[in-house]
Amino acid sequence: MSMLSKTLLAGAATLALSAGAASAAIVCNSDGDCWRTRGQHSYGPDLRLSVHPDNWRWGRHERYRWRKEGRGHGYYRGGSWVSIR
Repeated sequence: MSMLSKTLLAGAATLALSAGAASAAIVCNSDGDCWRTRGQHSYGPDLRLSVHPDNWRWGRHERYRWRKEGRGHGYYRGGSWVSIR
């Protein structure tokens, strides 16, 4: 295998892995509610949400709780799912 082929193969593998990792995330609000998302969602800074990689885990002494992902694009506020249109 030529050096160019190896370089292209390595680049394609890296792109495939990063594309898969970017397709999911964990989002948490300031109340400690966290949920998983699929796809790339955008949230305004006024919502005070933190977006983490899909493999993120909170620390032992941090106070978070899992919520089921709501229907469509949205976020939790006061324990309820709010849809973003």
